[in-house]
Amino acid sequence: MARINLLPWRDTRRKERERRFYISAGLIAAAMVSIIVYGHMFMEGRMNDQRDRNKFLEEQIANVDKEIAAIKTLEKDKERLLKRMSVIQELQGSRAEVVHLFEELVNAIPEGAQLLKIEHSGAIVNIEGIAESNARISAFMRNLDKSPWLKNPELIVIDSSTRKHAGSSWFSLKVQRVQAN
Repeated sequence: MARINLLPWRDTRRKERERRFYISAGLIAAAMVSIIVYGHMFMEGRMNDQRDRNKFLEEQIANVDKEIAAIKTLEKDKERLLKRMSVIQELQGSRAEVVHLFEELVNAIPEGAQLLKIEHSGAIVNIEGIAESNARISAFMRNLDKSPWLKNPELIVIDSSTRKHAGSSWFSLKVQRVQAN
């Protein structure tokens, strides 16, 4: 039988396969590294884009927050101005009330009585005066009650013993003003 030695052929074939294997492994490893590097660069680029978007959004949110703060201060200013306007309108509307009050007091005071002091706080008017008799004080109170601008006269005190006004009665009463619409 002829002896053929196939070992060198197998050895060269094995070495060729190993060389192809290492080349293939190297190419696959290089491809994997390039894919990983590309993937990393791609994701890093996406993250940078997202950071830029987030930064832009934060800037816009800060601008909107400033505008909201400005709007709130404007609303507070508006409320203060509206309150001032309502006070001014109320004062404008009540200007005539003082005139009516004095006119009604002049019309209501009977002969033989005089007013010494008039104080006004809110809707209450405190009146002090002297009268020749208690009947004059009663007439004054009836006249105040008939007035469309005054209501509920209430006598606080009558004093006939004052030396300052001898022969007269000192009185103090309060009456409510009617608010005009």
